[in-house]
Amino acid sequence: MTDIKLGSRVRFLSDVGGGKVVGFQKGNIVLVEDEDGFQIPTLMSDVVVIETEDYNTSTMVDVKKKQKAPTLPTQEEKKAVTPPHKTPIHDDTDLEPADRPITFKPKVEERKDGEQLNVFLAFVPVTIKELSKTKFECYLVNDCNYFINYTYLSASNAAWVLRSQGTIEPNTKVFIEELDHTVFNDIEKVGVQLIAYKQDKPFQLKPAISVSFRIDVTKFYKLHTFRESLFFNEPTLEYDIVRDDRPIRPLVVSAQELKKAMYEKEESEKNSETQKLKNSKTHTDRNAPIEVDLHAHELHETTAGMSAGDIKEYQLGVFRKTMDEHIKEKGRRIVFIHGKGDGILRNAIITELKHHYKSCTYQDASFQQYGFGATMVNIH
Repeated sequence: MTDIKLGSRVRFLSDVGGGKVVGFQKGNIVLVEDEDGFQIPTLMSDVVVIETEDYNTSTMVDVKKKQKAPTLPTQEEKKAVTPPHKTPIHDDTDLEPADRPITFKPKVEERKDGEQLNVFLAFVPVTIKELSKTKFECYLVNDCNYFINYTYLSASNAAWVLRSQGTIEPNTKVFIEELDHTVFNDIEKVGVQLIAYKQDKPFQLKPAISVSFRIDVTKFYKLHTFRESLFFNEPTLEYDIVRDDRPIRPLVVSAQELKKAMYEKEESEKNSETQKLKNSKTHTDRNAPIEVDLHAHELHETTAGMSAGDIKEYQLGVFRKTMDEHIKEKGRRIVFIHGKGDGILRNAIITELKHHYKSCTYQDASFQQYGFGATMVNIH
């Protein structure tokens, strides 16, 4: 007798019919699945392996006559076997015109004043009255007549991390991500890349846009930085990416141009800064602390072409200059806003204070006003 294996076609010896072996059980029992899909436990001695599906010993011609003609699967069956990550293929051949799915898409409505690119990021607090603990929703707003392919990134050390990408239709906004206070340090520097185009009609070619800029996370704690917007019902904090076809803060600039502009600016303002400081000593309330923002984007237009060491040394230079100008003003308080980041700049400032300004004390600045990334120095 032929060995019985999984998949063997067998016929019952003591009954009409048969099927395919789909399993084995204890006691020499085999599970035989008949043509209706039922599994029938049967003794191995009561079945015999056959070469055809002729379970009733009738001729193959009769068997084929009894077989049903193949039928097309239903729409439900198609959906059931379609992998979730693929779009099901719809066969609408037999559908009546009224039953076919609607594929018409209305044309995009354009504004007369929408031919210039205007795109910006918007941060919307979920609960505006609880800025210290609420979450924030980030949107990309497309205020023009062009479709926009975009990528939204954040800086991580010397590399970039993709946070979102997609297409946004004309004169609409798209949700990017939800943020809380624990991830603010991850978005201190962001980059946005844009490609603009129109569908099914000629259009004026716009250059691809790539910009990077700093997000001042301290603004998330200040109510007055959130303002009314035409695109939202709630007050928002907005950062322009491109305004009237002009990108904000270009990502690429030569190192030579940067250094030239930086030192020219420093030289031209050298004398005026000295005079301003003298005037501030006379007219400024001595009880109010002096604020010095050490973020690189506040000190010069862009850091492209500068290494991390160059940026830190420039920031420390501003710190030393500020301390030297006020070191004789006993009782003066100076708040240095350095951002939380990885703590490198803050540690460098504390080292400077310990070795070169030993008469001064320092502490974390007000969290309500400056968030995590500020140090206040007291001059004694």
